[in-house]
Amino acid sequence: MRSLESKIEAGIFASRWLLAPFFVGLIAAILVLLVKFMKELGMLVKNAWTADQYEAVISILTLVDTALIASLLLIIIFSGYENFVSKISVGGHEDRPAWMGRVGFADLKLKLIGAIVAISAVELLKAFLVSSQFTTEQLAWKVGIHFTFVLSGVFFALTDWISESRKKDH
Repeated sequence: MRSLESKIEAGIFASRWLLAPFFVGLIAAILVLLVKFMKELGMLVKNAWTADQYEAVISILTLVDTALIASLLLIIIFSGYENFVSKISVGGHEDRPAWMGRVGFADLKLKLIGAIVAISAVELLKAFLVSSQFTTEQLAWKVGIHFTFVLSGVFFALTDWISESRKKDH
């Protein structure tokens, strides 16, 4: 019976590799974002002399938004792979991010909500720059959704703080 249990446990442990294709897929998503980024950058440069100030700012905010999403995906790829699949062996490579290998699930959750709040703020700013294109109700929804993301971030941080405080007390 112990042999069967060992085989089942080894199979369960090996199943972590089923996550690897997800992370490879997220790398492909970053490549798609890169294409979108380059397209937007090309349009910004092409229209630099003809675009008005708001169009240029919205284009730049779109670039920032795309970069934030790509950075978020990279954090998810690195920390998710290292937490759930296998350690990334790059040795003491000088370009290894300082946070790599130290971002746990709680940290990842906070980074994720922080990035979502930042992305939402950029989208909200873009909407306010062209607010005449939206109804008051649409703008109110955008503010409400952004506030919900901010509130969620505060609650995530609060629950993690409470959880850590309880661990220290025991």
